[in-house]
Amino acid sequence: MLAIMARLRDPAGGCPWDVAQTFETVAPYTIEEAYEVADAIDRGDLSALKDELGDLLLQVVFHARMAEEQGAFAFDDVVVAICEKMVRRHPHVFAGVSGVDAEAQTRAWEGHKQRERQATDPDRSALAGIARGVPEWQRAIKLQKRAAAVGFDWPGPAPVISKLFEEIEEVRVEFEAAASAPGDAEVHARLEDEIGDLLFVAVNLARHARVDPGSALRRANAKFERRFRAMEAMALAEKVALESLPLDAQDAYWIRAKRQERAAQPVSAGAEP
Repeated sequence: MLAIMARLRDPAGGCPWDVAQTFETVAPYTIEEAYEVADAIDRGDLSALKDELGDLLLQVVFHARMAEEQGAFAFDDVVVAICEKMVRRHPHVFAGVSGVDAEAQTRAWEGHKQRERQATDPDRSALAGIARGVPEWQRAIKLQKRAAAVGFDWPGPAPVISKLFEEIEEVRVEFEAAASAPGDAEVHARLEDEIGDLLFVAVNLARHARVDPGSALRRANAKFERRFRAMEAMALAEKVALESLPLDAQDAYWIRAKRQERAAQPVSAGAEP
């Protein structure tokens, strides 16, 4: 793999596209491949997972090769660094520390990370070191967890739900303001701000529920796509142009698609059909 990448990056006889790439141009592909790994896992497709993990590994090799060309580090250095980190952060496994459960290990892991950050980063904020390149919903989770680690957190889901309703009302108010002042950049900025607050609180609620918001949204997207495609299939079977229908008629197809999907699901013991 390393030899293939070195050949591809060879300025004299390699691939012109590979030679032209930089860390910045490859980074979006790295993110995309990570999501494709998650998608294969969501679909339970182990054959696809094998291929997607290969694609993700290629990204690591690609970045390491570019770094080696600059004399910064090589692939072996990446492997050594992660091996040392895993041993350092798992003293209960490699140093004989006993009586550690999963929750305690999570706290210890965060403690190790914090000490490592403080050794190299002068920023002493509890929020220091949170990457800005991750999806914003994921960064919101990290910010909330860091704040919660010092006690700045809702005591449970009930006040978060109340806050969610409060944010929905604030969004409604700004929508009304935007409707009465179309094109007003300041009003639109306030609306964007309130929608951001709403999403941040929704992520917080997911965190309290121990639900990964990215996974939840992927499932919601898959559900929407599945039902919308069923609508299209029904309309096509009835020789109806879906786009020609008013919303209430389209919604009738949506309801049928939902019923069809639920009817196809197995009924759990004791549940009403």
